Amino acid sequence: MSAPLIRRKFFQKTIVACVTLLLGSPAVLAGSDPASRGSTALQLTQEWDKTFPKSTKVDHQKVTFKNRYGITLAADLYLPKNRSTQRLPALAVSGAFGAVKEQSSGLYAQTMAERGYAALAFDPSYTGESGGEPRNVASPDINTEDFSAAVDFLGLHASVDRERIGIIGICGWGGLALNAAAVDKRIKAVVTSTMYDMSRVMSKGYHDSVTAEQRAQALEQLGQQRWKDAENGKTALGPVFNELKGGEPQFLVDYANYYKSSQRGFHPRAINSNSSWTITNPLSFMNAPLMTYIAEISPRPILFIHGENAHSRYFSETAYAAAAEPKELLIIKGASHVDLYDQMDKIPFDRISDFFGKNLK
Repeated sequence: MSAPLIRRKFFQKTIVACVTLLLGSPAVLAGSDPASRGSTALQLTQEWDKTFPKSTKVDHQKVTFKNRYGITLAADLYLPKNRSTQRLPALAVSGAFGAVKEQSSGLYAQTMAERGYAALAFDPSYTGESGGEPRNVASPDINTEDFSAAVDFLGLHASVDRERIGIIGICGWGGLALNAAAVDKRIKAVVTSTMYDMSRVMSKGYHDSVTAEQRAQALEQLGQQRWKDAENGKTALGPVFNELKGGEPQFLVDYANYYKSSQRGFHPRAINSNSSWTITNPLSFMNAPLMTYIAEISPRPILFIHGENAHSRYFSETAYAAAAEPKELLIIKGASHVDLYDQMDKIPFDRISDFFGKNLK
């Protein structure tokens, strides 16, 4: 089968083949991890277990805070080592979708702390070291709230100027960052990097290729999976992510090269490295379009960053078109989707720093 045909089939069957049971792979019942439960005190790893080197220019601290739903979130707070007594501009960072704070979001946060920002990289609810039951589930509502809860934490910190707080969303958390900024006026500026609109891709597939019949079939199967989960008393996970079998589109190879490589982005707590989302995870995204109120972010500015060669580039382009001014779309020449997770020569930190420097005065 030719590569274009493989890619077309993948696009057309995204919902049916990738987020339901149509692949026929055996489900795995979600396991128990008592260190990451509900709103109780979390047992956080204290040693440096990031996928990037520790900077000598910043102070690092593990912290926790609760969101509006009472879920305790785990985070890494990075502060400039040479900071003065003057309050700092601050950034909350999360993503990619299925990643943990020890991966891309931590790299972004640490790098921005080197540039003078208080930066908080957090694990969203139900993932990583954060609390919430069941594990490995996402929510357009609760994960939007996670960004606002991070703003709460930063705004109460003694080192932070609460009138100068921005957010950075990477991959699927780019769409959630935009949704958070639309509803939370305390967020003064937004950067999205290699952004995914998870509600769009889950409900319509890549390039909106899922038909009404396929959507109905996916919802039917998700409903049947709910019966199974209810009967078992546990939420089932799908097949482990990023296990290559040959013939996959290049962007899936790129994901595996990042998330599965111990030399690059593998982390045992990351869903994309070591597990999968619950099979019923798409349900709440199917009817909750994240970009509905994107124009209401204005007059606060948005910087969209995407790779020239990214399969996901159209998400940023259409979101940019829907957003109101001020806005900017920055396309990184030669970059793929995953390049903007960790490739320091391609992530435009100078531009990100300039953007926040101008808009978090």
